[in-house]
Parts: sequence; C-alpha cells; structure tokens
Amino acid sequence: MEENRITAFSKHLIRVFLAMLALASALPAQAQQQTIGVAAPLSGNFRLLGEQWVRGAGAAAQQFAGIELVEADGGCSEEQGAAAAQTLVDSGVSIVIGFLCTPAIAAAMPILADAGIPVVSPVRTSSLTNERSRSGWPVYRLGPRDDDERRAVAEILVRQWRGVFFAIIDDGTIYGRELAETLRREAELAGLRPVFFDTFRPQLENQIGLMGRLRRAGATHVFVGGDRADIAIMARDAASMDYEVTFVGGEALRADDGPEPLPAGVLMVGLPEWQEIARPEVVDRLREAAILPEGYVLPGYAALEVAAQATQKAAAESLAIDDVLSGQSFETAIGTILFDKGGNLDRNFYRLFRYDGEQFVEVE
Repeated sequence: MEENRITAFSKHLIRVFLAMLALASALPAQAQQQTIGVAAPLSGNFRLLGEQWVRGAGAAAQQFAGIELVEADGGCSEEQGAAAAQTLVDSGVSIVIGFLCTPAIAAAMPILADAGIPVVSPVRTSSLTNERSRSGWPVYRLGPRDDDERRAVAEILVRQWRGVFFAIIDDGTIYGRELAETLRREAELAGLRPVFFDTFRPQLENQIGLMGRLRRAGATHVFVGGDRADIAIMARDAASMDYEVTFVGGEALRADDGPEPLPAGVLMVGLPEWQEIARPEVVDRLREAAILPEGYVLPGYAALEVAAQATQKAAAESLAIDDVLSGQSFETAIGTILFDKGGNLDRNFYRLFRYDGEQFVEVE
C-alpha cells in the first residue's frame, strides 16, 4: 500500500515537472535571454576607440533584462576581424554590434552572413551597403557613409549661396578634391557658377597671393577642400589685406590648431558632437557611472539599444532579426534610428556650424 502511494506520488511529481517545462516553453520570448556580440579593437593602436564602444554598449545593456554580451577583439585587420567573427558565431550570438575598421568588418561579414547574423556597425565605407544586393551581407550602418560629407557640403552650401559670389578651392588631396568637385557639380546643376575654382598649394607659410586672386575675382565666400591649418592661414592673410570673406570647410576643421589659430567666423559642414544631440538623461546616466560621453561611447550605447530592441521584438513575434532591422525604427540615445533598404541610415547627420573662437556652434 505504502509502495503504491510512493509510486503515485512520483508520477504526480513527473507530471508537475513536465507541466513546468511546458509552461516555461510557452513564456513570452522576450523573457528569454538574448546574446549580443560586441566586436571592437580591444588591443593595438585603436584600443581606446574600441574601449569607448564597449563601455557605451555595456552601459546601455543595463536597461534591458535578459541581455548577455559577448565581447570579441575585432582589431583593425582582416585576420582579427575573421577571428572575432568566428568567436562570436561559436558563442551563439544572434546579432553583432561593432567592427570599427573596414578591413576587420570586410573579413568578418562572410562568416557572419553565412551564420545569418546581422551586424550594426559605425564603419563609413559605402561599399559595405552599396553591394548588399550582390553580397547579401546583413550590414546596418549606425553613422554616416563616406560620401555623406560631400553630399551634405553640396546640399547645404548650394541652398545657402544663391545670390552669393563664391569660390571653390581644394588642396589637391583626394579628400579635398572630392569635396570641391561635388560642390561645383551640384552648384552648376542648380544654375550657380563659382567666380573662382582652383587647386592651391597646401602647407605654405602664407597664402597672400591666393587671397589676392580671390579678392580680384570678387569672391565673398570661399569653400576650402583642405585642412584646418591652411584655412587658418588663409583667414589670417585675408584679414591682413582687409579682405572681408567667409571661409567654409569640411569636418577636417575639427582638429587642433596648427601654427596659426583658427579665427572666429569660419564655417564648417560637419558632424555634431554626439553628446550635443544625445538625450540629456543618457548623458547624465553615463557621467554618474564615471563614463565620459566621448568618442564611440554614445554610438556604442545606441547600437546596443538597436540590437536589444530588434532581438526582443524578433523573439516575441517569431521574426528574423534582419527583417526587424529593415522594417522598423528604434528609439536610441542619439535619436530615432531608421535604416533604409540598403542598410544605411535614412538621414544625414551633417550640419552647418560656425566657429566662435573656442568651439563650433550649430547655425540655426
């Protein structure tokens, strides 16, 4: 009799255990743990940037229950990128954020794509998404493309310079010439022609001759495809000749002063500092955690927010993460993020700034 009671009780325990297993499998998917890979250079010359990315991602992960991070040193070489990708695949991650260098992500993507793992990355190289239809690589770019700057220069200045006598000059580098040529082409398509267009010799001690030619051409505004040091010398020499002219440069102006300080009034088409556009409560939260919101910290924070929201929605609705990334917007520390069909951001972050003698202030 006693033996029968024990047997019945044992069967009851088994039934309870099986019911608990069934209940656990029926729980909402978002309660299950999600594993996100974080790839960044954690050694070598770019370690500081990689550590910023990882710190930002780690801080953002505190907002989400059930998120586990797996870090891998993606480095900045093909070998490191491929090794990091294999490590993350073997760790069972469902999505990866990071890879800050083009050689690393280019080597990692074939491995991750074969495993069906999408990547949210700040790498600017346009070909990563331009060739998406051919390669099938599920890359989503959390930041500007490498051609966004020159497109923004053209769009902003063509709009600003209607009715203005403007000149376009460049320093002969690939960077400077592409900026200048894009602006000239788009201006002419809009019916605007520069009064002066030329290449100058960079790194000279003075540019008085160039300033004289610009003044004779009647230029009141000059776009310079060059660096901060050359623009500072041009502004100094123009002022010494009582030549009133407004200089505009690209994001190369966000650099330290050379021998000549950059004067107030110079304009820049460039990216804002991330902390200037981030949600204040996020910046405060980072500072309370003794994390400076600099460099790649806020992009890493936002990338983790995108990845966490995408994985949780995919699990809850039985969708592929790639489909979620392609089909919805995400609220992040740096604003609403929406990817277009090519995996690029649907907006250009570049804006117009004026230097006030200490910092660049956005022009309203």
